[in-house]
Amino acid sequence: MIQLPVKTNQRIEMIDITSLVQRIVSQQKIKDGICSVFVPHTTAGVTINENADPDVARDIIMELGKIVPCSSDYRHREGNSDAHIKASLFGASENIFIENGKLVLGTWQSLYFCEFDGPRTRKILVKILNESAPTE
Repeated sequence: MIQLPVKTNQRIEMIDITSLVQRIVSQQKIKDGICSVFVPHTTAGVTINENADPDVARDIIMELGKIVPCSSDYRHREGNSDAHIKASLFGASENIFIENGKLVLGTWQSLYFCEFDGPRTRKILVKILNESAPTE
């Protein structure tokens, strides 16, 4: 397993981490397999979404604020209940196929680290499972 640091700069943001994860796949010289990305935080998540238009990420963040506002009658005393809820909606992991040494993503897809309680220094855990040929 490989650990990657991610520094966030805003309370809520989506950071494209596709190239960071692809670099790990390339360094490991894995031809075919599965790349698992895990975020070990309760107020951050990971998702796959469009990379062609940055307004998509902005729209996601804007609508999340409407669905789960920062302030409400939350009982959690730390003041970040909305971040916990948003992280639960997004999830803590993504699995991506690897073919010919490349992450298999759609034409417009990227992998995003989703910060909901920043700014902070976070970490991402990456585990690559190598697809080995059957033995005879």
